[in-house]
Amino acid sequence: MNSSLVAYEDSDSETETEKTEVPQASGTQTSSPSSFVSRVQHFAPGILSTKSTYEVHPVENTGSCSTSTVCEDPSEHYAQNHNTDLTSPYCRRAYSGHTALSAAYKNCEQSSSSSANSGNDVSQKRKHNISATTIEGIRPYIPKRLRQGNSSTPEKKECDQRGSSDCGAKLSISGEQTSGKISELIKPYLGSKYKLTEVPKSLIFCMSKHSGPVNEIQWCPVREQSHMLLSASMDKTVKVWDAVDTGCCLKTFSCHSCAVRAAQWSSCGRRILSGGFDSTLHLTDVETGKQIFSSKTEYRISALKFHPTESNIFLCGGFSPEVKALDIRTSKVLRVYKAAVQQTLDILFLPEGREFLTSTDAVSRDSADRTIIAWDFQSAAKISNQIFHERYTCPSLALHPRESMFVAQTNGNYLALFSAQRPYRINKKKRYEGHKVEGFAVGCEFSPDGTLLATGSSDGKVFFYSYHTSRIIRTLSAHKEACVSAIFHPVLPSLLATCDWAGEIKIWQ
Repeated sequence: MNSSLVAYEDSDSETETEKTEVPQASGTQTSSPSSFVSRVQHFAPGILSTKSTYEVHPVENTGSCSTSTVCEDPSEHYAQNHNTDLTSPYCRRAYSGHTALSAAYKNCEQSSSSSANSGNDVSQKRKHNISATTIEGIRPYIPKRLRQGNSSTPEKKECDQRGSSDCGAKLSISGEQTSGKISELIKPYLGSKYKLTEVPKSLIFCMSKHSGPVNEIQWCPVREQSHMLLSASMDKTVKVWDAVDTGCCLKTFSCHSCAVRAAQWSSCGRRILSGGFDSTLHLTDVETGKQIFSSKTEYRISALKFHPTESNIFLCGGFSPEVKALDIRTSKVLRVYKAAVQQTLDILFLPEGREFLTSTDAVSRDSADRTIIAWDFQSAAKISNQIFHERYTCPSLALHPRESMFVAQTNGNYLALFSAQRPYRINKKKRYEGHKVEGFAVGCEFSPDGTLLATGSSDGKVFFYSYHTSRIIRTLSAHKEACVSAIFHPVLPSLLATCDWAGEIKIWQ
C-alpha cells in the first residue's frame, strides 16, 4: 500500500506565482539603437507642445536612391529598372532636454529588468524540480491556480478561435520583446479618449534602414502595442520599428524575392501579411519569423486588406481583373470578384465589412466608369461602378473614422469626398486640392478625431486639410523625394509618421 503513494517535492503552495521562460527567437534580424538612431524625445502628458532642439551627427554617405522619370506607377518603374540595392543616407539626431523624464524612464527600465531577472531564477528552479521528480506513468502535480490560468487565458482562447494560425507564439527577440512590452509613453493615454489633433511641427526620428522606396507604413492596430510601426519597401524587405521610444528597427523580414508592394498587420498585432511583385503572399509571425501562411498567385500583388470583423479573411488585388478573398486557416480562395479592369490600386472596407470598394485603372478617353467599384462582400456582386465620373485614376482610398464618408486620392492632384452609403454620391462642394500626385501611389488618411485630412505629395511635402472646410491648414516640408504616405498615431495625439521614395521614414510631433 505504501508503494502506491508518491511524494511530490515540487508541490508548491497555491499562493505561489510562476513565470515561464521565454525562448529566444531565431532567424530574425535586430538592430541596435546605438548603431542606428538614438532616442530623441519622449511623448508624455503635458509636453506635446514642447519645442525640440537637434544636434546633427556626421554619417557616411553610401549612395542615393532617386528616380529621374515619373510613370503611371513609379513603384513598378523602380522594380523594373533597379536590379541592385541602393543605400540612401540617413541622419542621426539627438534631443536634449527633459532630463527628469529621462531619469524616470531609466529607473523604470532598471526596475523592470531586475524583476525579469528574479522571475527567470524562479522559473529555472521550478523547471529543475519538475524534471527531477517526474516518474514514468505519473503526471506531475500542477498547482490549481496555474491550471485555471492556463485554461482561461485570453490568448489561448484567441488561438483556439483562429485555428491553425499560430497567434499564441512566444514573444522574444535577442533579450528584448518586440510586442510583449507596453511603452511607458503610451500607457497614460490608454484609458482616455483621443484628444484634439494638432498639426505636427517637430522632427522626432529619422529612420533610413531601407535601401529602396517605402511603399507603405502602418501603426500596429493593438493600442497597447502601437509603438510598433510596419513598413514595406521596394528593397524586398518588411521591417518593424519601435517608432515611439527609440526609433530603432526591431525586425527585418526578407521572405520576398521582389519588391514588397503591400503589407498589413493582423488584428491581434502578432502577424504580418505581405505581398509583392514576386506574386507571393506571406503571413509571418512577428516574434519568430515563422511563415504561418504562404500562397502563390497568378499576378503581382499591389493591395491587401484584412476583413474588419473576420480576422482570418483578407482581400488580395493586383495586376489582374480579379480581387480574391482568402482564408488563412485553409489557404483557400473563398470568393472571386471579377471586373473588366487591368489593375486594382487600393481596397477599402466600409463599416462592418459587408461592402468594400476597389479603385482601379479603368480610365479611357470616353468613359470613367469602374474607376471606383463598390462590392457586396458575401455575394461578390457589384453594387455600383458609377461612383466617380472624372477621368482620373485613384491610387488610394481612406475612410472617415466617425462619419459615413470616404475620400479618394486622384491623379488630378486633389482629394474627392464621397458618401460611404449607397449610392455613394460625391460631395461636389468639397475638394481638397493643392498637393501633387503625379503618378505616385500617394496615400491619405484622416486624423483619429476626424478633424484633419493628411496627404503626402510628390514634391516631398505633407498637406494638412481641414475636413469641414477643405482648406489647407498647413504644409510640412517632410522629405526631399516624393512623400507617399502620412499616417497619424492611433493613441498619441498629434504624432505622425511619413515615408518617401528615397527609403526614409520620419516621425513628427
